[in-house]
Amino acid sequence: MSDTQQRQKQQRPPKNDDGRMPLADHLRELRYRLIVSILALLVTTVIGWLMHDWAINQLVSPACHITGVHGYGEKTAACPNGLLVNNGVLSPLTFTFKIAMMIGFILASPVWSYQLWAFVAPGLYKKEKKYGLGFVAAAVPLFLGGAYLAYEIFPKALQILASFNPANFSLAFSGAEFLDFFIRMVLVFGLSFEVPLLLVMLNFLGIVSAARLRGWWRGAVFGIFVFSAIAVPTGDPVTMTVLAVPMCLLYFAAVGVATLRDKAVARRYAENPDHQLDPDQASDIDLRPSSLGADDLPIPEPVNATELAAGEPMTYHPDDVT
Repeated sequence: MSDTQQRQKQQRPPKNDDGRMPLADHLRELRYRLIVSILALLVTTVIGWLMHDWAINQLVSPACHITGVHGYGEKTAACPNGLLVNNGVLSPLTFTFKIAMMIGFILASPVWSYQLWAFVAPGLYKKEKKYGLGFVAAAVPLFLGGAYLAYEIFPKALQILASFNPANFSLAFSGAEFLDFFIRMVLVFGLSFEVPLLLVMLNFLGIVSAARLRGWWRGAVFGIFVFSAIAVPTGDPVTMTVLAVPMCLLYFAAVGVATLRDKAVARRYAENPDHQLDPDQASDIDLRPSSLGADDLPIPEPVNATELAAGEPMTYHPDDVT
C-alpha cells in the first residue's frame, strides 16, 4: 500500500460493524465526501471549459435559426437572425463559465451521487439499502429523460415566445437570460419526472396504498395539468401538454408498480405475518392456550424404596404428577 493510500485510510473515520459513529466522526466523514465531490467537480469543470464551444453551439442553435424574427445583434453564419447578444464587460466570461460548470456538474454526477450514497448508506438497514439503490437507479434515467424532453421542446418554446414580438420591433436574447431560461426548463422537466417515483417510494414505505392512488387518478390528472401550466416557463398550451402527458403516463405506471407491490406484500403477509419486521423489532408472541393430552404430561421419577425406608424426606416439584 502506498503512502498516499495509507494517509487517505487514516483520514477517513472508522465505523462500527453497524455503521454507527460519533458526531465528530460523522462531520469528518461529511467533510471527506464533500472534498472528493468538489475535487471531481473542479476536474470536470476544466473538461467542460475545454469543450464549451461545442456545447454553446448545440445550445444556441435552436434560437439562432428561429425564422420570422430579426435581432439587433451581429448576424453571422452560425446565428443568422442575430437574436443572441451579450451585454456587459464580464457577460461573455460569465456565460462561458456557466456552460463549463453545467458540463462539469453533469460529468461529475456519478462521483458526487456515489459520495452522497456512501455517506447515507451505513445508517440504513439491508432492506432500505436495497430500496435506496433501486430508487437511485430509477431516478437518474427519469431525470435524464425529462431533461432530454426539455431540450427537444426548447426550440418550439423559444419560437412561441418570439412570435409575440411585434413586427416593427427588433428582438434580442441576452446570454445570461437565455441560459437561465434553458436551465429552468431542464430542471422543471427533470424534477417533474421524479414525482411518480416519489409516489412509489411512499407506497414502499407504507404511507400510501395502491388503492388510494387508483382512487386519486382524476384529481391527479387535473393537478398535473394545472402544475404544468404554472411550472412551464413559457405558459403556452403546447409546452404544457408536452410536460403533462408524460407525467400522467408515469403516474399510471407508478400506480401499476404500487399495485404489484401491494399484492406481493399481502401474499407474503398471509404466509408469514412477521416478514416486514426490522431486525430490532420483536415478533408477535402466540399467547393462545393449548390443551395438553395424556401423552404430553410429565412422567414422575420413581421413588427409591431404600431412601424411603431410611426416613429421608421426599421433595416434590410443582410439575410432579401424583
